[in-house]
Formats: sequence, structure tokens, C-alpha cells
Amino acid sequence: MRVTLSKSFRFESAHFLPELPEGHKCKRLHGHSFEVEIFVAGPMDPDLGWLVDYQVIKDAVGPIIDELDHRLLNTIDGLENPTSENLAIWIWDRVAPRMRILKRVSVKETCTTRCDYDGPDDD
Repeated sequence: MRVTLSKSFRFESAHFLPELPEGHKCKRLHGHSFEVEIFVAGPMDPDLGWLVDYQVIKDAVGPIIDELDHRLLNTIDGLENPTSENLAIWIWDRVAPRMRILKRVSVKETCTTRCDYDGPDDD
């Protein structure tokens, strides 16, 4: 039986979006209470009754979230233009080698905005 699990992580960070036109509010330095949700998928182990221990997800993702917490995202290598889209891809690129069953990275920067990234295109 195939299942999908998710685990949420939260962090606080500041950023600005340097590519936006002058006068756009997001070009100015501002902060968010980010929520990242990591989705993994695969066959459930019939003996254990689960896909993977949630602690395994936490161990793989926690150090990556720690790199982002209480930071100016623009100063992190690869996040010079830290849009939600670029942040989701940045997280994917770091989690995927640790979690081969990674299915999706979701980044929420507000309670009404979210970006979902399902990995690189197959083409």
C-alpha cells in the first residue's frame, strides 16, 4: 500500500526581493514566520505499519531549517533572490539527497500564500 506523509517545520527569517521594481513593498527588507511542509511518499512497510519514522524526517530536515532560522535569507548562498519558489527549490535540493522518498516541498510565507515544489522536471 502506497502512502504519503508530511511533517511541518517553522522558522523566522527576513528577506527582500531585489529583482522587483522600485516601490514594490517586497523589495524592502521584511520578515515572515515561514512554514515548510515536507511530503514523502512510498510503500508502507506491512510489518511496521508505516512508511518512515517521523523522526527520520526531522533528522534530515531539521539542520536545513536551522540554516534558515533567524537569518537574512539573501545572505545565504543560493538564496540571493529568496522568493518562495526559490526557497522551495533550495530546500528540495538539500533534502532530496537525504530523503530519497521526498515527494514535495511546500513553503508558506503567510497564512494565505504557499508555493509547492514537486522536484525537477523529468525532461
